Amino acid sequence: MKNNYFKAAAFALTMLLFSCSTQDLTDESQDPSTTTNSSTTKMSKMAPTKPTAPKIWEFNDLNEWEDATQVGNPNYFIDTNNGYLHLFTNANTWDRTKVKSVATYATGSYSWRVYVPTMGVGDMASIGAFLYNNDTHELDFEIGYGNRAIRQQLNAASDELIVYNTSQANPYHSFQSKIKREQWYTLTIELALNSKKKYVTTWKIDNVVLSSATLTYGTATKFKIFCSVENLTFIGDHIPYTQNYALFDWVEFK
Repeated sequence: MKNNYFKAAAFALTMLLFSCSTQDLTDESQDPSTTTNSSTTKMSKMAPTKPTAPKIWEFNDLNEWEDATQVGNPNYFIDTNNGYLHLFTNANTWDRTKVKSVATYATGSYSWRVYVPTMGVGDMASIGAFLYNNDTHELDFEIGYGNRAIRQQLNAASDELIVYNTSQANPYHSFQSKIKREQWYTLTIELALNSKKKYVTTWKIDNVVLSSATLTYGTATKFKIFCSVENLTFIGDHIPYTQNYALFDWVEFK
């Protein structure tokens, strides 16, 4: 009986060891693609997110934009045949026609696709593509005929206009150059951060760098995006004698 008992015990122990060995082999041979563990979960959570798609306004309508006109009537409309935003100012006025984005933005690249027409000779009229928070936190493209002094300084030809790249303050920065009239341009303002978390802004036309400046502030200051045509005294020699306009095909933020 004892022999039978020991034989039965030995058999049971052998079967138990075989079962454990088989289980080990099964675990080790699992397809790793079907195995979820803490390491895989952690790597999944750390995976980089896809970059945000650019925000683009095609100006088939004015959704997400609002009126910002300061002087005169809101002189703008959507050219539904072409999908342009058409802005203008009237002769012998100080019209300041503007639209602005409803939302505010910070670091990134801002671009405006703008048609720059012939502008009245000597007219104090400006095409604006700019970012605005307040009067001391403003970054501009401003395009106009230019006064006599700046045209002489830059040796501007009769078919050229003057473009200003400006930070209105913090610090003040202004750079002037020439562009041909009656052409489409992509105007870009890029906002990045330096090691001190301050904005570095770069002005480009058709991806060519014109100017740059390091600002004294950072992302606590956010901007609305503006499109404008304004009659402004600094950019010509006299009150506009003609109606001046600009076309905006699209605006992009990315």
